[in-house]
Amino acid sequence: MRLNKLFLSLALASGSVLLLLSAFNTKPKTTAHSGIVKRPNIVLILADDMGFSDAGCYGGEVNTPNLDYLAKNGLRYTQFYNTSRCCPTRASLLTGLYNQQAGIGKMTDAEDQPGYLGHLGEHTVTLAEVLKQAGYHTAMSGKWHVSNTIVQKNAGDQLAWLNHQQDFGDFSPLNQYPTNRGFDQYFGTIWGVVDFFDPFSLVSGTKPIKSVPKDYYHTDAISDTAVAYIKAWQKSDKPFFLYVAQNAPHWPLQAKPEDIDKYKNTYKIGWDATRIARYKKMVALGLIDSTQTKLPKPTNRKQNWAENPTKEWDAQAMAVHAAMIDRMDQGIGRIIDALKKTGKLDNTLIVFLSDNGASAENCAAYGPGFDRPSQTRTGTPITYATKKEVMPGPQTAYTSIGTAWANVANTPYQYAKAESYEGGIHTPMIAFWPKGITAKKGSFSNQVGHVMDFMKTFTEISGARYPLVYKGKKITPTTGLSLTPSFRGENSKGHYNLFNEHFGARYVRSGNWKLTSLSNDSTWHLYNLENDKSEIHNVAAQNPDQVKRLQKLWQDWANNNQVFPKPGKK
Repeated sequence: MRLNKLFLSLALASGSVLLLLSAFNTKPKTTAHSGIVKRPNIVLILADDMGFSDAGCYGGEVNTPNLDYLAKNGLRYTQFYNTSRCCPTRASLLTGLYNQQAGIGKMTDAEDQPGYLGHLGEHTVTLAEVLKQAGYHTAMSGKWHVSNTIVQKNAGDQLAWLNHQQDFGDFSPLNQYPTNRGFDQYFGTIWGVVDFFDPFSLVSGTKPIKSVPKDYYHTDAISDTAVAYIKAWQKSDKPFFLYVAQNAPHWPLQAKPEDIDKYKNTYKIGWDATRIARYKKMVALGLIDSTQTKLPKPTNRKQNWAENPTKEWDAQAMAVHAAMIDRMDQGIGRIIDALKKTGKLDNTLIVFLSDNGASAENCAAYGPGFDRPSQTRTGTPITYATKKEVMPGPQTAYTSIGTAWANVANTPYQYAKAESYEGGIHTPMIAFWPKGITAKKGSFSNQVGHVMDFMKTFTEISGARYPLVYKGKKITPTTGLSLTPSFRGENSKGHYNLFNEHFGARYVRSGNWKLTSLSNDSTWHLYNLENDKSEIHNVAAQNPDQVKRLQKLWQDWANNNQVFPKPGKK
């Protein structure tokens, strides 16, 4: 069944506040911006743990014809950054601030310092709040993950809740839900990790959805909910902002068999052959210059593919990762089709990116608990395959691609999610807007951009105003820059200085100099990105003055942007 129908039935069955049939037949309210002609619709699509080179238009072998279409007819960014992890990136993206300024310096635990609230703070506004005040419809479908997680004190109760066998009410404080942060409509999961066939923390508005159909698959539900929103807005004169936050391809590796089957032989050639093929394709596409971006040695790999005793399992793992992206792309195709059929496509800005690099985590080692179930709703045990004893793909297995495939997914960069090396923070980013982007179709922009730039960009193209005060609270000024110069094909450099910190991983980029350190090693390493974009040659010893200058820049930024003090420390 098409999941736009599923969404409507779920919404009605749950007593949702969405009331789609009536909400969009009302006349738009008159606003200060109502005189602006044909303000664009905005669709912001965020993938979860997708590598820089996974999509076809960024060098990958995954079948992504719809992302490829957006890239061919829009812009691809070659220097766009996130904050290296799911919820911090979402906090920055939604608020136009560094994530610590927004209140999410680590994860969603409620902690005792302003940069570590675990939810969006009261001195922030979201894209939805700003655009709603400018007369936009606002809706979201997908992963929220920027509110405090309510966890049961008893571990057995928590597992029973995760397993859909007991109900303990709200998943986060209701005042932190999307519909209380500017979104008129919301369908998705409040927490981060999901079972793609039967997700925990699924809500419509603020009301929990307590059961899903037998053929449910969460990626489809997110996409088809977005389609339902677009169709419901067809006759409205108001523009809309739609945030589509996919969970794919975040672990656990769970996909539909027909999608996995497409890639059953693709990755049997192994890590190196896949990685080299991607690199060569990226050079051929013009995404990277091989004189500036060399292909580094594999990161943290101790064996080659020929010596790998679990080739079959590992090839299947990457096949499922690809299948999850493939299914997401199919949904993006349905979103594009809905925009075409409703006459909205030409004046809609579609943005696509990933929240961080591909993940090197071994999720099986985490075991059940917190946000990971121990069994399905019907009582079938879930295997956390620490010994690769079950194949990736079904609902009953918790698996992830691991370090070697994450390194492939992040080609040509080093390291992965949660680190401040390029493999953790450098995201593919596509912007498509037929009526608004005048740069050459299919071209590349080297403007240094960041997820916090969407606030400045969207307010500029919509005529919205970023407030000084909102609901009686002083609002922190946005730290983002506008991407509109790149839309016009201008040679705008973007951010000269950028920063990050997450669980000890950190960097400062100043021009082409980048100083960075790993989460498990505080030693600063210095790279000149002008000729070493893949961070191979540490030149700290040869440039002590640059190290000193950049270290001070980073320390000043950290002191002034709520990185310090950290929770539990003075």
